[in-house]
Amino acid sequence: MSLKVYADRMSQPSRAVILFCKLNGIDFEEIKIDLSKRQQLTREFRDINPLKKVPAIQDGRFKLSESHAILIYLASLYPGVADHWYPADVSKSAKIHSVLDWHHSNLRHGAVTYVLNSALAPALGLPLNPEAAAEGEKLLSASLAEIESVWLKGKGRFLLGSLQPSIADLSLVCEIMQLEVVDDKDRERILAPHQRVLKWIDDTKAATRPHFDEVHSVLFKVKEKLKKLRSQGGGAGEAAESITKACVRSKM
Repeated sequence: MSLKVYADRMSQPSRAVILFCKLNGIDFEEIKIDLSKRQQLTREFRDINPLKKVPAIQDGRFKLSESHAILIYLASLYPGVADHWYPADVSKSAKIHSVLDWHHSNLRHGAVTYVLNSALAPALGLPLNPEAAAEGEKLLSASLAEIESVWLKGKGRFLLGSLQPSIADLSLVCEIMQLEVVDDKDRERILAPHQRVLKWIDDTKAATRPHFDEVHSVLFKVKEKLKKLRSQGGGAGEAAESITKACVRSKM
């Protein structure tokens, strides 16, 4: 085994890369980089990725960061990966690139800003920020509307009208799954207006099970811990401490 995947499953892009490897039978060693313990800042990990972010891979002597680049590399290099993940047809693969480029400045920015500032900031030693969360929600909602009106156009069940999922479907659905850790009523408020998005998420889950559920199990554990905390009505300080512990323990 030469492929090493450096990841934290609480990281949306990390989950997309791990899920892709599992779906395509790519043999790899998963090396956990615990973001809550700042392991991405260690000297050892900086040798793998000087940008100090997950995911990153090392394939023999080759090192690569950025999840979209990693997914393209794996889909292009490893034998046995079905063409629908990243088509050999240049016009089709270019369309996937357009979705992935859009993702980083729209859906990802909105989702990360909202989830971090409404739920997960204490796990990273940061305060919750309702104003920033509200701005993130605006961009997130606009992005979900654009997925429906632009990227889900066509007869297929998946992005770009495809009949089968691509690396873009994995990347975007893993992003949206981060909403599992926010309060249920907030998640429903954000997603309910976008029924076609919800159907696409369900279709992507169905097409990638059982690996989808296994890769996201850490997220579901955090969700249950946070739901219990909210039901107990803890104060802000207690909530911050408990969220941090929930995130850390879920990855043990």
